[in-house]
Amino acid sequence: MKQAEAYKNYKTTRKAIGYVERHKASAKDYKRIGFKSGLEVHQQLKTKSKLFCRCPAGIYHSDDEFDAEVIRHMRPTLSELGEYDGTALMEFKTRKNITYRLNNQNACTYEVDDTPPFHIDPEALEIAIKISLLSKLNIVGEVHITRKQYLDGSIPTGFQRTAILGVEGEIQLKNKKVRLIQLSIEEDSCREISDIGHERIYKTDRLGMPLIETVTHPDMTTPDELAEAAEYIRFLNRSTGKVRTGMGAGREDVNVSCAGGSRVEIKGVAHNKWIPELSHNEAFRQWALLHIKKIIHERSIQLNKWKMSHKEIDLSMPELLATPLREKLNRRMKVIAINLPKFRGILSHFMQPGHNFAHEIGHRLKVIACIERTNMTHSESFDPLLSDKELGKISKWLGAKKNDAQIILWGPAEDIPTALETVEERVRMAFEGVPEETRKSFSDGTTIFERVLPGSDRMYPDTDSAPIPLTVEFIESLGKDLPLDIADRYAQMKKWGIPEDTWKYLLSKNMIPLIENICKDHGYTHKFIGSFLGHTFKNIEGKCELHKNFFYEKIYELFRYIKEKKLEPGIAKYMMPVIYEFPDMQFSSVLTSIHFRQRDMTEITASIAFLYEKYQANTSKPEPGDDINWLMGQIHHQAIGNVALSEVHAEIEQKLKEENQSFQEGQENE
Repeated sequence: MKQAEAYKNYKTTRKAIGYVERHKASAKDYKRIGFKSGLEVHQQLKTKSKLFCRCPAGIYHSDDEFDAEVIRHMRPTLSELGEYDGTALMEFKTRKNITYRLNNQNACTYEVDDTPPFHIDPEALEIAIKISLLSKLNIVGEVHITRKQYLDGSIPTGFQRTAILGVEGEIQLKNKKVRLIQLSIEEDSCREISDIGHERIYKTDRLGMPLIETVTHPDMTTPDELAEAAEYIRFLNRSTGKVRTGMGAGREDVNVSCAGGSRVEIKGVAHNKWIPELSHNEAFRQWALLHIKKIIHERSIQLNKWKMSHKEIDLSMPELLATPLREKLNRRMKVIAINLPKFRGILSHFMQPGHNFAHEIGHRLKVIACIERTNMTHSESFDPLLSDKELGKISKWLGAKKNDAQIILWGPAEDIPTALETVEERVRMAFEGVPEETRKSFSDGTTIFERVLPGSDRMYPDTDSAPIPLTVEFIESLGKDLPLDIADRYAQMKKWGIPEDTWKYLLSKNMIPLIENICKDHGYTHKFIGSFLGHTFKNIEGKCELHKNFFYEKIYELFRYIKEKKLEPGIAKYMMPVIYEFPDMQFSSVLTSIHFRQRDMTEITASIAFLYEKYQANTSKPEPGDDINWLMGQIHHQAIGNVALSEVHAEIEQKLKEENQSFQEGQENE
């Protein structure tokens, strides 16, 4: 298939599945493909210690800052039923060396599975139960710690200790309720540094930190509902003031399916703003895979009779290898040409923006066989390494027919058997439709294969941990003085008159308690403080460099100082950038640095008459109101912190009125 023909097929199949861009999609589009999605929201808790040891939590080190390395290999074992877990088999095929980098400051023998766990951290348990109560979950009577298999190497033990705390809750979105399945407390996994070839490296500084996981039912039927639910849970968690914030502290696993598709998990989404685009593209990716299944069926291709064939291309066969491709090869590499019977037009079939079905194969090759995507080309490539003539020769050499497709891949000899197995496995999956799998997300809204979706039977009791009874009295004590539900917070901010465009920011930063304290203690209006934080402070935060000693308490102290000194509150806008960068500076010194001087109204407006004469002398055709605006521009800086600008404006209006009246009286007397 020629390059232009392949690209045309990509666009034709994109149209055939009815793909629409995210910003153009409507509820009807999602109903048409049967969009359905749920969430697993992970949130680190702000505790002093890790969950099952007493190492400090929340201390991170640079990637090359470590005291020791531990290398491990993951191997599959038979279950009690005599079966292997699919994920375990996949990881075993990769032949990865898994290296853990440890720092003595926040790692111990528990981290490397040399000692049993300590008792669960009581601070973490209490925070998690409070959040469970906020989520309207039913709290369990006894906490049973279990082991959840983690087979990608991100936890040295091969399992994660976890426990369910609450079940069957709900959250209230704008237009619907979303059911919650459960909330669990668990230990966080390692932080991945790199994954190249057969080497994967982790840091253990994040390992073992307390983490909660809130799991919803697949109740969301549009990407917007999904994003709203993710934000709601994030705000709910942050409202306690007991969770960590920043990159990696909160992560979402997004489960997506379409009608006729399968559950696919988009793993570790770092930003909620990515969720709509990611879920949109994943649903249509599945829709595209179902269209491929339909094409295969229409071509009467039977899975039990279909067979892939391949041949090795010798480097001494220049007639089959183009110069650009030969330049990429070395003697250690094997080059394999693969024929896919009756698959013409499928390799270039649209999957998601910028991705076709060949990408589905290439991404699996990278993960499972450690064959980089750049080590593969095919007969329907948009950027081919082989000319049509050379592809024709290879096709003929393979004994291919007109309706067949070809893949050429290359890599180390030891990786080729796994690569061939991976290609055939992924192509055969196309006969069935949508494989269940875990996918990695990117900021452009696309995803790639990460690993096989773990089996459902991946949890079993932790024999090292005793059950923890939860008394009614204990649960009730934790349920006292809980923050308001997020839906109630929205209603509260609306009642206060706080601009709606600030709500998301205020909730994400958990600033509502700060607003309440400032207003209660210092007498400001909720509207003013909410607007200041949601507009002015947000702008400062985006432009100024944050000092490590700056905390939100400084904002409270600033407004207390302004009140005590009887300053006009507008001065906060000018003081705040300085305080943000230099929080240890005294407020009086901050005022000096912005050239503030106390003035009364008489002093501020003393020059109005002179300035007005200057304005009249230099303005030929003034518009109504231009005079007042010009005068405000000349003297407003003197008013800041001393007098409200609205009062200065009114004073200027009055003085100009008096000036004009005096002028008219003078003319009449003449």
